[in-house]
Parts: sequence; C-alpha cells; structure tokens
Amino acid sequence: MKGVLVDSNIILDVFLNDPKWADWSESTLEEYIHYTTLYINSIIYSEISIGFKLIEDLESAITKAGFQMLEIPKEALFLAGKAYLKYKKRKGVKRTPLPDFYIGAQAAVLNLNLITRDVSRYRSYFPTVKLITP
Repeated sequence: MKGVLVDSNIILDVFLNDPKWADWSESTLEEYIHYTTLYINSIIYSEISIGFKLIEDLESAITKAGFQMLEIPKEALFLAGKAYLKYKKRKGVKRTPLPDFYIGAQAAVLNLNLITRDVSRYRSYFPTVKLITP
C-alpha cells in the first residue's frame, strides 16, 4: 500500500499551531501530500478531535488537509494487543499507551511509513515501520 500514516501529534501541531512544532509538521505534510496519500485512522481521528468543538469543524479540517480515513485491519488489532502485552511485561508506565500500539501495528501490517514525533515506542515495538521524524 502506498501512503503514510500521520500520527495525531503531527496533525495537532498544525491544527493548534503549536509554537515549537507547527512549522516542521506542516512542511513535512506538505512534502508528502504531493506524491502519496496521507492516512489517519479512527484512533487518530479520536485523538485529534480534542482540538475541535464541533464534529463539522473537524470534518472540514480533515478534508481540507487531504487526509483519508483508513480502517484498522484485524491483523493490526491483533498485533497491537501482542505489542501492548510485551510493553506491559517490560513494566511500561505510561497510563494510556494503547492507541500508539494500534497506530504502530497498522503501519506495520499495511507497510505504511509513519510521520510522528513519538519515536521510542514505535522503534521498540514496531521496528519494521519506517518513521518520518524531526
């Protein structure tokens, strides 16, 4: 599959005009949108919804930015669970990391690159995923 999965932190950088990361995130998205598809999934959609009061505003922003929704296949859901179990066995301490495992597993199963600023967990648990990072 051709395309890149875009992590919620990158999208929120742009949508919320993050003073530290907005420029990098915006220029990276601009670079990739010219030759590939930018994907989000339902987890990312949910995470970026925090930046909006109305679903209509979120939908408009997603459409204008050129993001395409992509379902998470069962194989990725299964892999996410296994990676999360490995994380817990290693005494992972972040309170709610499961969404990152869904995202990483989907990128791994569908062979998508991932644009993100969260490098360590993806590299540790999904080493086959090519990360596009600052």
